[in-house]
Amino acid sequence: MASGTALEHFIAEEIGAPVEGIESLIGKIQSIYGDSVAAILFYGSCLRTGDFRDKVLDFYVIVDSYRAAYNRLWLAAANRSLPPNVFYTEADGEEFRLRVKYAVLSTDHFDVLASPKTFNSSVWVRFAQPCRLVYARDEAARNRMVRAVASSVVTAVRSVVGLIGEPVTAERVWCELFRESYRVELRAEGGGRPRDIFDAGRERYEAVTPLALAQLGLKADEQGRIVSGAGRVPGARTQRIAWTSRMVQGKALSVLRLLKAAFTFDGGIDYLAWKIRRHSGVEISITPWQRRHPVLAGLVLFVQLRLKGAFR
Repeated sequence: MASGTALEHFIAEEIGAPVEGIESLIGKIQSIYGDSVAAILFYGSCLRTGDFRDKVLDFYVIVDSYRAAYNRLWLAAANRSLPPNVFYTEADGEEFRLRVKYAVLSTDHFDVLASPKTFNSSVWVRFAQPCRLVYARDEAARNRMVRAVASSVVTAVRSVVGLIGEPVTAERVWCELFRESYRVELRAEGGGRPRDIFDAGRERYEAVTPLALAQLGLKADEQGRIVSGAGRVPGARTQRIAWTSRMVQGKALSVLRLLKAAFTFDGGIDYLAWKIRRHSGVEISITPWQRRHPVLAGLVLFVQLRLKGAFR
């Protein structure tokens, strides 16, 4: 992008790095949502490892509007009131089957959820981490994604920099952020996960931290002492209260999203079957009736899988 902050230039280069071998997934999503797709962002553990075989990739599909994306008004209403809607699909790759779990947000909604206007951390924590813009409809869409991702980084750093005190180092900022954000959502990962995420991208986080601090009007010396801009972010007590409040809010939202997914997670029954087969080896054949009635099918599958020994 011709103009913008140093952070935005960093993000533009980062998210513009090519990702090979997922063209069929991008084409599949475009076939579902047509011209309403403005951008597709790839994030998460598969991006970090580069291992796509027998894995489920994580995308965010950014659309012009929910009315444009859906032919069912209730899906648009669900996406607007309790974002995002989450779906699952598959496509043939060159060497193996590709699978993706993707969330849908409108461009306007993504801008807000990736900014300090949104108290809940779900979106801005995700996109403060490395991601790739694997599809952008045009330069305007590309620039908008750059600004939103850069906003996520600044919002994330701001949320903990007052909490950690000095020294302000990339390691302390991001490990604290990941610890707090894992407390907010219903997660199964262990306590060492925040450190693993930071270590996997240490050089990136060390490069992006001073750029984010500069956006906040802060500057730290080589020892991590804030030498200018002190007082521009909330203090430790305020940020601790904020993260405790996010934990209460976030867990409630996680439960509500799980309940919503029972009705909106198109393809979820196939995703469930794949996960069970991968982890237990139990084969499941999904019938057309089960795809039409995923909630009832889930109850039936629970009994069948228990009898087959898929879980205890």
